[in-house]
Amino acid sequence: MPLCVAPLVLVVAPLVAPAAPKTAEKAYTATVSTDRADALYEIGDEVRFLVTVAQGKQPVTEGEVAYVLDDEGPNRIAAGSAPLGDKPTVISGRMSKPGFMQCRAIFKGPGGKPVQGIAGAGISPTKIQPSLPAPDDFDAFWNDQKAQLARVPMNPKLTEAPSSDPKVECFDVQLQCLGGAPVSGYFARPKGAKPKSLPAVLWVQGAGVRSSRLAGAISGAQMGMLSMDINAHGIANGKPAAFYQELKQGRLKGYPRHGNKSRDTCYFRGMYLRLVRAIDFLTSQPEWDGKVLAVTGHSQGGGQSLAAGGLDQRVTAIAAGVPAMCDHSGRAANRINGWPKLVPTGSDGKPDPEILKASRYFDAVNFAARSKADAVMSVGFVDRTCPPTTCYAAYNQLQGKKQVINEPHMGHSAPSHIHQAFREMILAHVKERTGKK
Repeated sequence: MPLCVAPLVLVVAPLVAPAAPKTAEKAYTATVSTDRADALYEIGDEVRFLVTVAQGKQPVTEGEVAYVLDDEGPNRIAAGSAPLGDKPTVISGRMSKPGFMQCRAIFKGPGGKPVQGIAGAGISPTKIQPSLPAPDDFDAFWNDQKAQLARVPMNPKLTEAPSSDPKVECFDVQLQCLGGAPVSGYFARPKGAKPKSLPAVLWVQGAGVRSSRLAGAISGAQMGMLSMDINAHGIANGKPAAFYQELKQGRLKGYPRHGNKSRDTCYFRGMYLRLVRAIDFLTSQPEWDGKVLAVTGHSQGGGQSLAAGGLDQRVTAIAAGVPAMCDHSGRAANRINGWPKLVPTGSDGKPDPEILKASRYFDAVNFAARSKADAVMSVGFVDRTCPPTTCYAAYNQLQGKKQVINEPHMGHSAPSHIHQAFREMILAHVKERTGKK
């Protein structure tokens, strides 16, 4: 029987067996870079973007790429197409004012989906200025807010929280505040610390609705500091995910625009006052050394870090990653504005005047101008959420010793090397001010 069956199978198999799988085609990629490693130019310089396309590791030398050059805002510099060849395709442009230029290159392979590469370049970025000045009564307004806060007792409520480090003790903390919500966070400190022996660090959060991070508070204590991690909204910590999702879809939905027509009702008023109240708590601890208080965060947390430095002179160091809330009034100067695009633009192309007026009291640019703290800031040159022009508008206003980490290919991100750089800056600041290693 086997001898009879085998030929039958051999004859039929080609008719019914699936075809042998084809080797999957390797994906196309488009890469854009600048002809300068640091991607920094001066006003009037020719900015040269170099575009290459590959399929897998094989260069693509035929076809063309479509491109757009813009100033990352509403103003297009150039657009068109350019042929590929044996050498990188050069797309160039110039700017007559300080800012950032971005190049987007798009390649469509045979029958494939379009692939895009993007890169940014800074044009005299240290000359970028705020789009509008601070209101004349900016300081008077915030001094009054802080005076009102000072009359509210802190009434700290501490509940012991589990620690993953036997050398660190942790607490869930709520502090009475103004602005409709308490400060809510986790507080951690090294066990057995002596009075006046520890610097302090405050960790603040990016956008969204979530608990404070216990691990964040612990990490600061492991650096040898009083450490507090607060959530942005004064909400309960450590709840199930459904709790925060309900808030996100409910009363905190669209929170950045809550009350945005008045400086007295703007949502960020409460958020910023919670920063001051958290600093009140940290500096009231008997272990605080009276010398160092750092504030750090990314995105919305970066904006809060700048606000804290301008609101409270007890802040001695700021580490702000791709900060939000910068240059709300950008559209008034025909350029980009930062997250959360707080000021809408009308059908006439002009910013809403009422919201624009209120927004200036909550602009991180104006707080940066009042901060004498040492500072480090990260900037992503292709960040569409917190555009680099808005970040530099704030960076250039900082009054203390400062440094910037430019990332020409980074979007809105907080990669591990940036986190590490921030920690190293904070520890170096501690050493400089206290002599501790």
